[in-house]
Amino acid sequence: MKLKIKTGDTVRIIAGDHKGTEGKVVLVDREKNKAIVEGANMVSKHEKPSAQNPQGGIVKKEAPIHISNLALIDSKSGETTRVGYEVRDGKKVRISKKSQEVI
Repeated sequence: MKLKIKTGDTVRIIAGDHKGTEGKVVLVDREKNKAIVEGANMVSKHEKPSAQNPQGGIVKKEAPIHISNLALIDSKSGETTRVGYEVRDGKKVRISKKSQEVI
């Protein structure tokens, strides 16, 4: 399935416990249809002591969110928008459905 959200996009969470939170997409997992958003959906993870973390303990980190719970934010207006595709200058590009601008 083609995902319309890519790494580096600014998105808003539209459903779930963290509804309304905005952030940048850090990682997209195409197989599971999930994305990790910077600063959103933070969970506490217990880690054993290791070479990187000799103390161990409880670490806060971002958990993946399903793509369907994310909406892309239009850079011009700052509102959420849907994503479409068009061929411009012989190249397939993503466009904002609200402003018809290239993303």
